[in-house]
Amino acid sequence: MFLPKYPDSPTPPPAHTHTPTDPMPVQRSLPSVSLDRNTVVALVVGGVVLTALLAAVAVTAISVAVAAVVLRSLLREHHRR
Repeated sequence: MFLPKYPDSPTPPPAHTHTPTDPMPVQRSLPSVSLDRNTVVALVVGGVVLTALLAAVAVTAISVAVAAVVLRSLLREHHRR
């Protein structure tokens, strides 16, 4: 009653060939960027400074977390007495 009915001879799907309607757009070249030595040095120094600042923030956050745990432990011991 609820069984699906299949076709007697299934036909393969039609083959679709893709034909582009528009030709490929013309590739535009990017403007040339001249990098001199000063620019490269400035970028490297900026990257080093930013990395050092990020490391300093991470070390500070870790030390504040450790200090908070130690103070919490000391205060807990103080309230027990």
